[in-house]
Amino acid sequence: MRNSTVRAVNRLTTHWAAAAQAPAGSTGTVFTAAGLWPLLALLADGSGGPARAELAQALGIPAEAAGQGARELLAAFAGVRGLRTATGLWTGAGLPLEEGWSAKLPAGTRGTLTGDPDADAKALDAWASDRTDGLIERMPVVLEEDTLMVLASALALRLRWIQPFDEWEGELHTGPWAGRRIRTLYRSTSLLDRVRVAHGPTGAVTLLEVVGSAGVDVHLVLGEPEAPAGGTLTTGIAAVTRVLPATGASLLPDGRPGPGLGVATVAAHSPEPRLDIETVAFEVRSEHDLLDHAGLFGLETATDTDRGHFPGVSSQPLAITSARQSALARFDAEGFEAAAVTAFGIAAGCAAPARPRYRARRAEVHFDRPFGFLAVHRTSRLVLAAGWVAEPEAA
Repeated sequence: MRNSTVRAVNRLTTHWAAAAQAPAGSTGTVFTAAGLWPLLALLADGSGGPARAELAQALGIPAEAAGQGARELLAAFAGVRGLRTATGLWTGAGLPLEEGWSAKLPAGTRGTLTGDPDADAKALDAWASDRTDGLIERMPVVLEEDTLMVLASALALRLRWIQPFDEWEGELHTGPWAGRRIRTLYRSTSLLDRVRVAHGPTGAVTLLEVVGSAGVDVHLVLGEPEAPAGGTLTTGIAAVTRVLPATGASLLPDGRPGPGLGVATVAAHSPEPRLDIETVAFEVRSEHDLLDHAGLFGLETATDTDRGHFPGVSSQPLAITSARQSALARFDAEGFEAAAVTAFGIAAGCAAPARPRYRARRAEVHFDRPFGFLAVHRTSRLVLAAGWVAEPEAA
C-alpha cells in the first residue's frame, strides 16, 4: 500500500476516534475509516466547487489524486489475507454518468434503482449481506423516491489467533464488571513485549498485541480510568502506527507502569519471562449517521440540495442526502471478525516443589473495564477497524 494513502486513512481514523463514544446503554462502538475513505475519495474525484475542497481536506490528499488513491487502496485490500472488500454503484435509469468518472470506478456491482424504495432496499440489503458473509444484513442508506444514486462499500475481516485463549465462564474480581458472569479469556506467553505502554495527552495507555494468523493483528487499548474513550483511542492509534513511541514490558520498571498492568522481578524455577493476560470476549455493533459529523467527513457543502456538487459524476446536479455506516466487531478465544457497510444516497439537489534458582521477569495485564481495540494490517500499519468496548459478552 502507498504510504501516503495509509497515512491519510489513519489520519481520518484518528479524527473519527477523537469523537468516538459508546451510546448510552450500548455494548460499545465500532467504525472503519478504511471502508469510508475510498468512497469519499471517489466522490472527491467527481466533485467541484467548495465541496471538492472540503472533501480533499477530510481525505488528507488533493482531490485530483483521490480517485487514483481509492483505486490503489481497494486493489491493495485484495492482498490482505482474511479481508474481503467490495464496491457497488446503483443509479436511476435516467441518470447520465460522466464516462471519465464511471470508467475509473473499481470493478464491482453495477445496478439500477427502480424508484420503488421497498424493492430497491431489498436488492441493496441482499448485496450488503452477501458481501459481508451475513455479518451486516442491511444496507445503511435512506432511500427516497428521488434517490438517483447509491455508492457503497463493504468490508469483512476474519482472522484466527496464532495462540488461542483459554475461555471460561466466570466472574471478574475487580473493576466495574466485577461480580457478573461473563466470558473471560486467559493465556500466557513468554513474549513480554506483546504488551507496551505509551503516553498521550490523556495519560498512560496500555496496549496488548494479539497476533493474528493472516497478517492482521488486534491491539487492545486500556487508558486511565477517567480518560475519555476518544483520548485513549487516539493515543493507541498513534502508538500502533508508530507515530508515538511505546515501551515494551521487558523495559518497564517494576510496579504498575501502565493501566491494568503489573510488572515484577521474582524468584522463579526458570529464567524465562512470562506475561499473563486476562481479557473478555465482546461483540459490538454500531450504526453511524455520518452527516451528524458532516464537517469531519468533508460533507457539509455536499449536502446542500439547492445546487449540484459533482459535475465530474453527472451532468445532472447531485447532492448527498444520506451517508451512513453499519459496523460489527467480535472478539473471542479463537479469533476476531469485523465487518462494515458504508453507503451514500445521492439525489437531485500454568512445577515441582524446589527452591527457586532464578530471578525472572513477570508481567500481568487485565482488561477488566471499558477499553478500545484496533485491527491493524501488520505490514502497512493501516488501521482497518477501531472501536470501544463498553460491555463484555455475558456468559
